[in-house]
Amino acid sequence: MGLRSWFAHRRTPVTAASRPAFAAAIEPKEQEPVTPEQMADLKAAWDELAEAAKESAVTGFHACSRGRKPWQEDPAAVRSLAALLRRVNAEDAATEGPTAK
Repeated sequence: MGLRSWFAHRRTPVTAASRPAFAAAIEPKEQEPVTPEQMADLKAAWDELAEAAKESAVTGFHACSRGRKPWQEDPAAVRSLAALLRRVNAEDAATEGPTAK
């Protein structure tokens, strides 16, 4: 049996009963509709993040979600990232002294 056939070979078909118990927890659920207030809050959070990124001269970053909702759609997560950028920028400025930037 070659390597290709070993990977392609499946002894039993996958059924819902044979999937691990956690599979249902990680499958995407239908999202609730976003209200105008939630959308305004999310936009305000993104504005805060954009301002914090501009102040810290960050050119890019990568983040991943820890829950079922992407971090980009969670105002609290976006604000946390903005706070992190501000804190790191303040620590760098304090460490580097008055000649920074």
